[in-house]
Amino acid sequence: MHSGQRPGPLRSWKARCATGPSPKAGQRRARVLAKFGVGPQSIPDYLALVGDAADGYPGLPGWGAKSTASVLSRFRHIEQIPSSAREWHVQVAASAQLPENLRENYEAALLFRDLATLRTHVPVFESIDELRWRGPTPAFDRIGKRLGAAVVQETTKHPSRRTAKRETPHNPAAQ
Repeated sequence: MHSGQRPGPLRSWKARCATGPSPKAGQRRARVLAKFGVGPQSIPDYLALVGDAADGYPGLPGWGAKSTASVLSRFRHIEQIPSSAREWHVQVAASAQLPENLRENYEAALLFRDLATLRTHVPVFESIDELRWRGPTPAFDRIGKRLGAAVVQETTKHPSRRTAKRETPHNPAAQ
């Protein structure tokens, strides 16, 4: 790939954005709904309440997959869930405990949802050259100083000054 040429995946991604949603979007929505019991727009809320072991957040006590799907299929997002289960008009197990657990862990649930939210509006590079390493930025120095990482700063600025030699473990069988 020469300088200024865009990589293939980026080109195809931009083409899809320009042409709009794919015809398979409805199929994806149906698969998400069948698997989780909620639409794609509620998946971050679902993962926040149920938890996601792969990403390391536990979810809220008592909020299982079925209860969460029932509540979110009606209210879609955590902020829209009424504080009283009497206002939910859905059948869920442990309905007396769920609102209390949500109230007690509301901030954590919002944090977990934020962590589970896929970011789609991030800067996209125009050229592969934009990804080339040009050394640390001034922001890196400020962060390094704040963290007391003078050694990291020094070795990053001057890779040739790295003095730590990699030692190989002694292996008598190799002699």
